[in-house]
Amino acid sequence: MANQPDICIRGAGIVGRTLALLLARERLRVALVEAPAPACGADVRAYSLNSAAQRMLQDLRCWPDAPAVTPVHQMQVFGDQGGELTFGAQAMGAGELNWMVDVPVLEARLTAAVQFQPQIEVVQAPVAAPLTVICEGRASQTRAELGVAFDITAYEQHAVATRLRCELPHGGVARQWFTWGQVPGRSEAQAEILALLPLDGEGGHDVALVWSVHPLRVPQLMGLSAEDFASELGQACRMALGHMTLSAERAVWPLQLARASRWIGEMPGTTKQAFALAGDAAHAMHPLAGQGLNVGLADVAELVRVIQAKEFWRPLHDSKLLRRYERARQADVQAMGFVTDGLQRLFAQPGPVWQNLRNWGMRGFDRSGPLKNWMTRQAMGQDAAA
Repeated sequence: MANQPDICIRGAGIVGRTLALLLARERLRVALVEAPAPACGADVRAYSLNSAAQRMLQDLRCWPDAPAVTPVHQMQVFGDQGGELTFGAQAMGAGELNWMVDVPVLEARLTAAVQFQPQIEVVQAPVAAPLTVICEGRASQTRAELGVAFDITAYEQHAVATRLRCELPHGGVARQWFTWGQVPGRSEAQAEILALLPLDGEGGHDVALVWSVHPLRVPQLMGLSAEDFASELGQACRMALGHMTLSAERAVWPLQLARASRWIGEMPGTTKQAFALAGDAAHAMHPLAGQGLNVGLADVAELVRVIQAKEFWRPLHDSKLLRRYERARQADVQAMGFVTDGLQRLFAQPGPVWQNLRNWGMRGFDRSGPLKNWMTRQAMGQDAAA
């Protein structure tokens, strides 16, 4: 850049590009470090975004058009012994609970917006700046180089993901099953979480699959033909959407709960440059609640809010300024991680006593009224008192 940027963002994914666009609107000069994209197959990811994330992206004019965005009107959760939960937007006086967003389309919209923003310069290597924000994902090399510990609790589950075309329309319903699957080499069945998430707009027949299974079961599922995989999936989800056929390749990745030991600090060798972590570089959680990107975009919103509200004389690298961001986000992230981790562990417990307890709890929670409404508003990104 001709002049030193105010902020350097390392990582040009959804979180990094969104942050760059919001900071550019504050008339800050931003260097956005974009690493070469790895060679890989078609992207099968789809994210669940809440109303707070939607408002942010709409404000940036980066919210995709249908059918790349599918409203979710209802979520159905099924336990392993008859327990069931239903969350409906209509009961909350809303049109939708959240939206399923096609990742490649959203990334393309953000990329185009960055290209037309003169305050942002896309660079291929990091540059010096008063503040560096690390948005490189959970495998962040910069975080490791800075000596920031990333405390990881690995789940005994991997996510198998793909996309499918279904005989029946999804009806704008996200469906999730807590089930058990037989694992090669294990005498007892192991806990699994299967989610079918609606895609392709209103009335669509396409869904995204996220199937959390034991690592030893992954080779079996990945080795099946497309037809046999769809058949096994159909049995697991009780043929809820009729006959299904794969419409994409399968992808797999390990699941973990992780949190950086600190989110801010000084850059080595200087007292006038600082760093902050955001998104998956700061935290990772189980996808069962679909909150990963929502939490990352909440990091972005809070960091921008802190910078907007800073005293005019306080520099961007000021430690007191950055501690405001760290304090505000760590508590929320810890709470969400606690919820997702607790649910995963609860449904991983074998035996009839645990089965009866959790399914009794699901039925009670479904009838709980105010508590259920409060939890639903939290997931929707709305103020609990709204």
